[in-house]
Amino acid sequence: MEFCDECGSMMHTADGTWVCRSCGHEQSRDASSEAGVATSQEQQDDGTPAVVDATDGTGEAVREPCPADGCDSDRAHYEMLPKPGGSYEVRLFTCVECGHKWRES
Repeated sequence: MEFCDECGSMMHTADGTWVCRSCGHEQSRDASSEAGVATSQEQQDDGTPAVVDATDGTGEAVREPCPADGCDSDRAHYEMLPKPGGSYEVRLFTCVECGHKWRES
């Protein structure tokens, strides 16, 4: 996988070169650097990553206003959950007062 140096978009291959579908920038392919890339057959699944859980009350609450109607609390516990594919994590909050749950926007 290659990303465009001009605009940052993902590039595709065409006739031995990398071509950006967004801006049209082209660059030649480097076979030696592509040889070091692992294919999906060479990768291994290490299982689901550990989740940091602060909703059990043992962790310190953070200052985060509760969006629930009628709740004036500004403190919540949170947990980090990995997104499918492992691209990034999502922070899920639980209000200390009412128990309302929401995700970071």
